[in-house]
Formats: sequence, structure tokens, C-alpha cells
Amino acid sequence: MVTIESIALLFLSAFVAFSLSAVSGGGAGLLLIPVIGFVAPVVQVPAILSIGTATSSVSRIVAFKTHIQWKIVGWFVPAAVPAVFLGAWLLRFVNPHYLELGLGLFLISNWIFLFRKKNTSAEDRPPHRSLLLVGFFAGFLSGLTGAVGLLFNRFYLRWGMTKEQIVATRAANEVVLHIIKIVLYTMFGLLNLKVAAFGFAIAIASIASSWFMTWGLSRISESLFRTAGYVSMVISGLVMTFQSVNVLVEQNNASVTFSPIALGVESKIQWQNAGIAFEFQFDEGLEFEQTVSMNDVPEEVQKIILAHQGNASNIVVEEVHGLNGHSFEAYYFSDNKLLKKCEFPATR
Repeated sequence: MVTIESIALLFLSAFVAFSLSAVSGGGAGLLLIPVIGFVAPVVQVPAILSIGTATSSVSRIVAFKTHIQWKIVGWFVPAAVPAVFLGAWLLRFVNPHYLELGLGLFLISNWIFLFRKKNTSAEDRPPHRSLLLVGFFAGFLSGLTGAVGLLFNRFYLRWGMTKEQIVATRAANEVVLHIIKIVLYTMFGLLNLKVAAFGFAIAIASIASSWFMTWGLSRISESLFRTAGYVSMVISGLVMTFQSVNVLVEQNNASVTFSPIALGVESKIQWQNAGIAFEFQFDEGLEFEQTVSMNDVPEEVQKIILAHQGNASNIVVEEVHGLNGHSFEAYYFSDNKLLKKCEFPATR
């Protein structure tokens, strides 16, 4: 549902995010993903972002057009355009939270660059042909998520461009991708009036931010610009990772527990309907246990397990791998009460 409160939240968040992205060299979309997720379904996030980021790219091209590095654009865009189609098509089938988790971890890995030298010599710059690979992955991930600017910020920084050149060149690289994505999202039924309303709010905020940053960017040093870029990557990664982990834990009924046992400790991991346990005993060492179905147990061991069933109405079997070998543990239940536990060596 579109409300004044949700529109105001997106506008203010987008203005701050696009202003920060101008200072850090990108990342407004990644910063906005968690905010948009509060007011719209996850599958609509890329379409909403694309409307706003397309407008932002156009406004930045107008504001910083003299700083565009057209040679980089010429290598980047031809590889990125076809990849956008693949990413947008896969959006209908891929759980975006797994992708968000991967992107978040990648962004966090950039913390090491906060402590490296800031100057980039011409010899350290990547070859132009590498732009084909960068463009492909940028287009593919952009089609899936709606925004991946910060993921490739490291590449722009390695080219030794000024802050104005990075802002302008990124905008020129991405404007075509965003326009294509809007068309594709419409064709795939991911664009409706609600998406358009939220996207329009972000678009207006991006224009206001671009106008504001034509004044503010010139007052920021190159050193601060680079540092802010890497800091933004790490912060965005932490937010994305935390949010995606929370959602995946809830979706898959996941849990991790620790409990003391005789002469050791046991850790149990629950994921969907699968149960995995790690057990450590001082006298036996580390053991890995996983709940399995009776069909996964060797036939000769099945016969032995069933021979011990007695009055049990239900049997739960765990496969155990440890320093002392490979075995199976059978738990016999009746009316949800544990009657006994038996261990059987695995035979082949």
C-alpha cells in the first residue's frame, strides 16, 4: 500500500543515500535496498530502484558531462547490456536473499583496502579488455538486484580517476542498463502503479541530490572520497548480510543450539527439515551427525535397526562420522517418548 509516510521515508532516505553515493563513488541502490524492503515486496525492489537510479544517472550525466571517460564507457556497455537481460529474466526464479547475502559478504571483504595505499600508478591499472568482464558481471547482477554500483567501485578507483570522473563515468555506464531493466521489468509483470509511485519518489530525490552535490563534491578531497567509498562498501555489506541472514533463518526454520553432554558438548544445526549435529567428547573426539531417512541406510543395517524396534512406533536414525569410524544411531520413540537409543556400525 502506498502511503504518505512510505513516500516520505523513501524520499528522505533516497536523498541521503544518493548524496552519500556521490561522496563515496556509488552505492545508493545498495544502501536503499533495506529501506525499500520495509515498504515493498522483495521481488519489486529491483524495479523500484531502477526507476530512481536511472533518473539519478541522467541527472549526474547532465551535471558532470565534461568528466565522462568515454573510452571506459565504450568497453563497459557492450558487455553489460546483454547480461542485463539474463539477470532480469533469472529474477523470477532466484531467491534474492541468497544473492543479497553473497553481495554483502563481498562488500565486507573490501575493509582491507582501507589500510592500503591510496595512490594508483598507470602500471597498476587493469587493461581495458578487463572492462568486458566487469561490464558483464555488472549488467548481470544489476538485472537481478537493481543496483550493484559499489561492487565495482574498487575497479574505478584502481583506474586512478578523479572523484568527478568516477561519478560521471559510472552514470554513463549504467544509464542504458537502468532503462533496459525498466522495460524488462514491465514485460515480466514486475512494474505496477505501486512500484512506479515508489520509484518516482526516489527519482525526485536523486535529482535534488545531484543538484546539491554539484556544489558539495568539489569541496571533498580525493583522499576522503576514496576512504568514504570503501567505508560505504563495508557498511552496506554489513547491513545486507545482517538483513539477508535474518530472512533466510526465518524462511528455512534455521537454528543453532549448544548443549552439554557427558564428557563433552553438542552443537545442533537445524535447516528446513534437515538436522545436523556436531558432538565433541573428550574421550572420543569430534563427531558429525546428520538425520537421515531409513532409505539412506544400508539394507543390512536397516534389518538390524528394525529388529530392535520392539514396541516403538517411530524410529529416528542419525548417520555418525567420527574419529572412531562410521556408524548409525537409532532413537526409538513411542507416543513422542524416547524408549531407547542404539548404535550400529556401518557395514558395506
